[in-house]
Amino acid sequence: MSRYTLVRIATERGARAGLVVDGKIYDAADATGRAELSSTKAILAGGADVAARLHRVADHPPTGGIAAASAQLLPPIDEPSAIFCIGANYKDHAISMAKAHGLAPEPTARELGLPPWFFIKTSHSLAAPNGEVVLRSDKLDWEAELAAVIGRAGRDVPVERALEHVGAYTIGNDLSARDRAFRQTIRESSPFRFDWVAHKNFEGACPLGPALVPASDVGDPQALSIKLWVNEDLKQSSNTSQMIFSLAEQIAFLSTLITLRPGDVILTGTPAGTGTESKSFLKRGDRITSEIENLDRLITYIR
Repeated sequence: MSRYTLVRIATERGARAGLVVDGKIYDAADATGRAELSSTKAILAGGADVAARLHRVADHPPTGGIAAASAQLLPPIDEPSAIFCIGANYKDHAISMAKAHGLAPEPTARELGLPPWFFIKTSHSLAAPNGEVVLRSDKLDWEAELAAVIGRAGRDVPVERALEHVGAYTIGNDLSARDRAFRQTIRESSPFRFDWVAHKNFEGACPLGPALVPASDVGDPQALSIKLWVNEDLKQSSNTSQMIFSLAEQIAFLSTLITLRPGDVILTGTPAGTGTESKSFLKRGDRITSEIENLDRLITYIR
């Protein structure tokens, strides 16, 4: 079977799901004859039957299509109901962040027998591949992350079955306004000092893409190299094997709280090498390139 990836592109008919085969993009709904497949979320929710249909199209592409290089890409999933982001999920990152804040490293949640902890980004914070993010923070930081997109709904999912609920993978960048993480006028001991909305939710805070790669084509999500450059400088270089909680464990835990639904996104954590650790932050004119093995590259521009 021929391989394909999924993108969302801007067209005269609005946002459309595109099937990418050998460098060309085909309208997924038109190519399959199923109008409801104009949405990548609907494609993921369609499961194995829709995937088989797309593989048949990829094996024998229709005439037409557009060059992938000329398309205007949009975030690859249309309005996820949730973007779950795990915190402190690479031990080297947790240690470096503690040091950057003048704190002694603490045991990981796993070492303490605690579950993982998450925060949420909104779909309004999504930024398109090759898109621009307006600099509105004096300490805007980068965080390259493996993003898993749910393809099958699930509640109380056992760890050993959790990856069956992943429909596709892509790349995320959890942009973070570090100067907005705390309300400076609130005393440090106050539980109201932290501001996760201002810190993690703003226009462009979640670049995502460039494409959704079917889970079956990615391989083990715990064995992928992950890198990030700011301009030509390599800032992050690690492997998803270094996660404290595996993706399967993250899915299993989240599903004890809420039913995961097709299109939900899970950002799985970032390794060491963020700007906070070196006290260097993004500036206007910077280009961020996030790369994960088997998933291509996500490029974001700061203006």
